[in-house]
Amino acid sequence: MEVQFQQSVPTNQDLQDNLKELDLKSLTLQPTQNNSVMIRYASEEDKVNQAVLKVLGEKYPNSSQLRVDYINSSVSSELKSKSLWAIFWAIIGIMAYIAWAFRKVSRPVESWKYGAGAVIALAHDILITVGVFSALGHYTGMEVGIPFIAALMTILGFSVHDTIVVYDRTRENLLKSSNKESFPEIVNLSLNQTLVRSINTSLTVLITLLAIYFFGGESIRDFSLALLIGIFFGTYSSIFVASALLVTSYKLQIKNK
Repeated sequence: MEVQFQQSVPTNQDLQDNLKELDLKSLTLQPTQNNSVMIRYASEEDKVNQAVLKVLGEKYPNSSQLRVDYINSSVSSELKSKSLWAIFWAIIGIMAYIAWAFRKVSRPVESWKYGAGAVIALAHDILITVGVFSALGHYTGMEVGIPFIAALMTILGFSVHDTIVVYDRTRENLLKSSNKESFPEIVNLSLNQTLVRSINTSLTVLITLLAIYFFGGESIRDFSLALLIGIFFGTYSSIFVASALLVTSYKLQIKNK
């Protein structure tokens, strides 16, 4: 529901206090242009809308309703389906590109395993982020929408960025290494060479996201929270998951031989 106020727009806290008696589920407030506020809540019953208008009319006599829109389950299903397909094709594209980019170091580990390791690390980051928001939705009523999907896609790009840095250093060390050095030793050396860079890069991003979360406003708070969770876990997955999977696959390969 979008409501316009003739005079000054009340603060979100004032509106929340006045609407508290209605016990609206998943209530979010977002100021818009022309002294208006977008009020979102989980209900399709017209009597709830009338109750909201009545409270606002009593507290703010000069307010007026501009429009009311409903988002039902069919829209939610379409959003979920398109989001899953977008994430799926993004992951497939990332895996294919990494496998192609590392084709020159297909020994001792095949190039496609670099892509597979990166994708497993990405899936780990996405699942943790979705899991945290599922818990928040269960206990606090938090909902997800387009900003959350945008955050997941951003996490995919940023998380694989750190993984590529480690992989790229591994490729360089493999090309100039001697036969005396084992693959696990080369991977370990590459991790040590890129560790500080990965941590510092992620730390600067996390500081920025914390500033957005605390000072950026209600409308992008969930977006920044999703990025905070995904990038934090993406940093350690690039170090402790993606590269470790390369070493594990190498050891399994040696064992099978």
